[in-house]
Parts: sequence; C-alpha cells; structure tokens
Amino acid sequence: MNDILKQIGDFGIVPVVVIENASDAVPLCKALMEGGLPVAEITFRTAAAEEAIKRVATELPSILLGAGTVLSIENAKRAIAAGAKFIVSPGFSADVVKFCVEQGVPITPGCSNPTDIGVAVAMGLEVVKFFPAEAMGGIKTLKAIAAPYGMVKFIPTGGIDASNLNEYLSFNKVHACGGSWMVKADLIKAGNFAEIVRLTQEAMGVMLGFDMAHIGINAVDADSSLSITKTLAGMFNMPVKEGNSSNFAGTGIEVVKGGGAGTHGHIAVKTNSIPRAIAFLERNGVAVDMSTAKGPEGGPIQAVYLKDEVGGFAVHLLQAK
Repeated sequence: MNDILKQIGDFGIVPVVVIENASDAVPLCKALMEGGLPVAEITFRTAAAEEAIKRVATELPSILLGAGTVLSIENAKRAIAAGAKFIVSPGFSADVVKFCVEQGVPITPGCSNPTDIGVAVAMGLEVVKFFPAEAMGGIKTLKAIAAPYGMVKFIPTGGIDASNLNEYLSFNKVHACGGSWMVKADLIKAGNFAEIVRLTQEAMGVMLGFDMAHIGINAVDADSSLSITKTLAGMFNMPVKEGNSSNFAGTGIEVVKGGGAGTHGHIAVKTNSIPRAIAFLERNGVAVDMSTAKGPEGGPIQAVYLKDEVGGFAVHLLQAK
C-alpha cells in the first residue's frame, strides 16, 4: 500500500476541516498535532482552502495534509501545488482519479455503491471513501457492499463522531474514519483551539481505548507463584486460575512462575488496535520491541512489549477482544 495511505490507516481518524480564514489554518493544525493527530483534510469548499493548505505545508511540514471536496482536475492541480499530499472527493470522478493516479498522488474518491467500487478497483485504487456514511445506512450498508471487494479498504465519512467511531473501526475493511466533530466550524471561527485540542485528545482516547488489562508479578518459582496468587485472591475474594506459566487472582493480577519480563513484573495495557497504538506511541517517542510481537501466523498482533521498563516493570500492549 502507498506510504501515505498507510499513514492514514495508522492515524485511524482524518479530521475534515473547513477553513473560512486562511490565518486559522496553522493554529488549527497545531491544535490537532497537540491533540495527538497530525493529519488534516482541508476541504476545497471555501476560497481560503488553497492558501490554508499552502500555509500549513510551509509552516508545519510534519503534518500529513490533504485536500478534500476536490471536484475537478483544476482543483486537484491547485491542491497538489499548494502542498496537499492526498486528495479526497465526495463522489467518483474518473477524470480526477485518472489525473491523481498519473501524478502518483493518493486519491480516495467517494464510493457509495458497488458500481463505483468496481470502477475504482479497475483503476487500481486500494482505498476509497464511503460517503455519506450514516445517511447511506451506516456500518450495516458498508458491510453489505464491501463483502465482494476483499481487496478494498474504506474510509467512512459523514455522520461519524465519538459515539460511533469504534463501531466503524472495528470492521476490518475500514482503513480509517473521516470526521469533523473535533474541528467544528464554530470552534475554529471563535479561535477556541484549546477545545479542539481537548476534543482531539478525546477522539484519540476513544479510538485507542487504552485501559489496564492486568498487572504481572514475578515469583521465584511455581510454588511461590501459587502461594502469592492464593494470598491475593483470599484478600480480595477473587477466584484462582492456575496456568502453565503463571497463575491469576481474578482477571487483573497475574503471578508469573519462575520470573518473567521486567525486573519486578509487567503491566499489560489493552487497546482497541495494536497497530494504531504502536503508531501512536512511536509518534510520541515510545519505542516498541517488535521482536516480542505475538499472534497467529499471518494474522494480527495480539501482544507486544515496549522496549523500556517503567518503574521496574515491563509494559506490553494487549489486543482487546
């Protein structure tokens, strides 16, 4: 897959931005970056869009910047010249798609029926936009029309917010979701970028779903492990579950037989998506030890450790069920 499209999948969310005043573009994108989401689709719905893209591309080169609502080849040319790295259109225009493919610029055209998807596949596209997602019947419709197209990923956009984001992202054919709930026009107009930071952080929190899965304690041997497990279980009225390499008191305390990862033990943090969690952590300077990744052969990663201990504890991600 194209590197830019891969990055979009790693982000999981693409903020769809309408800019009325080009001077708002840079502080808006800074707010997205501070909120943990360095990507934006600036729509060509306003006269300020082209200048907004230019300013962001010049001042914030690290943000992944795209242009949306691209309806013509002329719009596409202007967007690319301004600095857009990807193009998005609400419907399927063969001319615009052909132009972007020839330029080597990723494009995700709107496809809401099998005919559009079939033409997109014939033109070599791997990712398309499903728009307007909720108005077209939401995830139920997307699952139905996506079924014959195993080679295609989708970016649903339209009516998506924090309340239904994970319903879409849990479908394995959804590459990412587009949305504007964290970049509402009234917030931009009012210069309330602090609220945009908060909403962006909230969106990332909803998507990643980081939460404590369990804590692991290293015991010196099997007998010690069982003794510690029974002691903790007895204290807190928890069931004991014995295993081959460790024992559990309830579901939240694991006692490893004969030691394990970490000086004292390990902390398991569950997440809705290990690939997106890895991308998020690495963007924030947290190294992941991919040599520890576990999962079915050829299948998704189910667990992976971070490279560094925290307070004497190894830390690993665990895919939420």
